[in-house]
Formats: sequence, structure tokens, C-alpha cells
Amino acid sequence: MTRTLGTSGIEVSPIGLGCNNFGRKGTRTEDQSGTDAVIHAAIDHGITLFDTADIYGNPATTSETLMGVALAKAGSAARDKVVLATKWGHQGFAIDGTETWGPKGARQYIRKAVEASLRRLQTDRIDLYQQHTPDPETPIEETVRALDELVAEGKIRAYGHSNFSPEQIAAAAEVETPNGFVSAQDEYSLVARDVEKEVLPAVLETGIGFLPYFPLANGLLSGKYSKGTGPADARLTALKPQLLEQTDWARIDEYERIVGDAGTTMLVTTFQWMLAQPAVTSVIAGATRPEQVAQNAAAGKGELDAATIERIADLFS
Repeated sequence: MTRTLGTSGIEVSPIGLGCNNFGRKGTRTEDQSGTDAVIHAAIDHGITLFDTADIYGNPATTSETLMGVALAKAGSAARDKVVLATKWGHQGFAIDGTETWGPKGARQYIRKAVEASLRRLQTDRIDLYQQHTPDPETPIEETVRALDELVAEGKIRAYGHSNFSPEQIAAAAEVETPNGFVSAQDEYSLVARDVEKEVLPAVLETGIGFLPYFPLANGLLSGKYSKGTGPADARLTALKPQLLEQTDWARIDEYERIVGDAGTTMLVTTFQWMLAQPAVTSVIAGATRPEQVAQNAAAGKGELDAATIERIADLFS
């Protein structure tokens, strides 16, 4: 079972693999062996969309480098099954060695960035190349022309954007181009639903696919947290404890009751609710262990009934 990404013709699995944990200090995927285990598990379980970025890892670019080695080990047949997505041009992060490349949405930067990513990923093409954040210095027309060149040269198959405003999504869709943006990636979860106001309508209007990141709200909706407790090495406990302090635990308790009535788990219910939303093509889910990959992949194989979808939407309205 796959879904088509916007107008690209590219087929992706309902659950994608978020690769921002590869090379992250203190995780099981900090090193090559941990990354290999997760990537090979994802391939084995039918997850085909792998989403990374040139800034991921510590130091930046480590995620792409580890992935390149892991995919090379998996072999060309496995690589051909994967829809390899990466991003360039985050305005909030600088990568060593890019200081003289110019504005991040401009042709020179894009061409240098894609070549660097291709080398690190050890591949001859990137299936989905995404602009990580808008570039206020560069007209979107220049960015699109540079990306069209890469498509024509076979270096990328399609391109998307991330963290664009509704106005920027509309402007990007109006550029005359033989290709055009095929996807949008933004934060979206039951506790972060702002994109429903204007971003998702803009996505639907332009006919592109939507890829939500942080669908589990940094793990809050995975079922492993309760008031005052959580795994010591988990992201919220270790890195964002303030989010736990701000959580409406009464609402989480009610969500657990809905999950129980549905006869599933919180993780499965959360992913299936997301996949039922208009415009959502594939849900980007991180993992640091093979067993997490298996759980994520299984969640994409079922559906919630309409009544449960509505109860959840009302609870988190």
C-alpha cells in the first residue's frame, strides 16, 4: 500500500522514516551501527520514504553521511526501493564550508548544496529535494529555475518545500515551470494543529502532498509518557522537559480512554488519525531502534473508523 506524493507520480509508504536522529549524540543511532539497524529495518518493513536534511546530525551533515554508508551496504536494489528525501537551506543554521555560497535559495547555493548531499548520501539522485525554510533574499522564481535544472539533469526527481507560509505556498505554485513543488512539510500533530487554518487549505488548493513532521509531538503522543513520568533517555524528558510541564494531562487521560475504546495503542491511533486528514500523504516518524520502526510501519496498515476520528478531533480542538 502506497500513496502518491502530490503530482509527482512518486509513490511513498504511509509512514516515512524521519532521519534527524542519525548522528544525534546520546541516541542509539549516534553511530553507524545504530543507523544501519534502523535503515535496514525500515527497508525490511516496507517503509520507503526516508526524510533527512543537510543540517541533521552532530555535527551537521552527519545524518546524510551515515545514511549514505547504510544505503550502500543495503545494495542498489534496496536503494531503488527508497524514496530518498533531503533538505537544504535552513536559514537558522550554518554549515561549515558554505559561508561563500551566497543566499540559500539562489542557484549557486542550491547547486553546491545538492552536490554535497549527493556525495554524502552516496547516490546519483535525490528523489525529493526540499527547501528547508524560505529564503527572504531570493525570488522564488530563481529558486524554481535552479531546481528545474537539477530535474532536467537527473540529479533530483522532484522538489518540495518546508515551513512555507500559506502566501509563500501560493506564490510558489504560481511560478511557470515544467515541474513545480510537489510537497510541503510542516509540523502537525494533535497538539499542534495550526496548519489546519491556512496551510492545509493552501496545500489542497495547489494539489501538492503534505508531509507532517513531529506527528507524535516529540513523543508525547507515543503512549510512553504520563504525568510526572517518562523514559529518562527520551527526547522530552532529556531535551524538552518544559513541554511535559505544559501538557494538559487530563486531556491525555481522555485520549487514552478513546484509544482503549478503539482497541489499539496511542501510537497507532495517532498515526492513523493523521493519515485520515485531507492532504496528508505520508507521516514522518523518527526511530532509534528497529522495534520502533516495526511499530511505526504497522500503524500505517490500518484505518480508524469515522466516529473515532471525530472524537479525537473534538478532544484536541
